[in-house]
Amino acid sequence: MVIAIDGPAGAGKSTVARGVARALGFTYLDSGAMYRCVALAALDRHLDLDDGQALGELAWGLDIGFDRDTIQLDGKPVEGKIRSPEVTIAASKVSVHPQVRQAMVKRQRELIAAGNYVAEGRDIGTVVSPDSPLKVFLTASEEERARRRATETGASVAEVRDAIEDRDQRDRSREHGALRAADDSVEVDTTDLSPDEVVERIAALARERGVA
Repeated sequence: MVIAIDGPAGAGKSTVARGVARALGFTYLDSGAMYRCVALAALDRHLDLDDGQALGELAWGLDIGFDRDTIQLDGKPVEGKIRSPEVTIAASKVSVHPQVRQAMVKRQRELIAAGNYVAEGRDIGTVVSPDSPLKVFLTASEEERARRRATETGASVAEVRDAIEDRDQRDRSREHGALRAADDSVEVDTTDLSPDEVVERIAALARERGVA
């Protein structure tokens, strides 16, 4: 079973999903981290990031799982490695290939079927788990999203805003797993809310619906 939390970059998905998982005793599933694992494995093997066939074969063969808040690749924790700038850039490239997305969606569904998860990403409620009993779409103003990411990375707000605009355009226009809110999702604008306030609101929704 899964609580699906989707939204654009900088909307607060990771922080909120972790918080909701802890509040409800669920496991946190970071779908973006799974694509980062594929990117890390591809870089380690010196694969062409434009070769969808080779990347798809790689993705199907990887063992990716979660232990509480920690993601593991082939049984080893890789949280630190997958957050490097090199892997971040590579992940954006590998995630566009349908072969890779098919492999990751299958793995995400397997995990969800075997436990209780709070999963965050851009297509959890629309593609991975359209039957989720609670779908939340987080939003925030572009300025606020840029400010948050700039605080995390140390880059300028203007620079991050440009990157977010590009990322939003790619995410919304891609052929497979495009970013959009599910028709039955609950939209939460996090611009003027603290992470704790958002977590509390979603946890309350889960309890009202008998999900937790």
